[in-house]
Amino acid sequence: MTFQTPQSFNAWLRGQLKEKKMSQRQLALQSGVDHSTISRLIKGDRMPSLGTATKLARGLREIHDETDGPAYFASLNTRQVLPTTRVEYALRGDELLTESDVRELMHAYLAVRSRRLRNSGEGPTNGLSRGA
Repeated sequence: MTFQTPQSFNAWLRGQLKEKKMSQRQLALQSGVDHSTISRLIKGDRMPSLGTATKLARGLREIHDETDGPAYFASLNTRQVLPTTRVEYALRGDELLTESDVRELMHAYLAVRSRRLRNSGEGPTNGLSRGA
């Protein structure tokens, strides 16, 4: 399952709550995510950050450790997860980084990656372009 839209995440979250016979309030207590946030996620009004999704998965006992989050959510995806996506998830999972920090780090990462791809003769792939 991919979580590209709020509707796909909300269906997953609702299904998990039903399967585990858990209320939104119980999940809020176990995950540390505010009940109102969980309610908006279930309605499909918003998409969670990787950090929030990881806390919810941990509260649902789907993962045991915060560091398992990116791997867990990547495993739910039936398509191959690109290296650039894994890097972005990791950066967004760091609560100390601002959106601006994430953009700056991703820009540097993509520049180095593009340079390496050009030097290897493969050229930019996966939708990457110079200076992306």
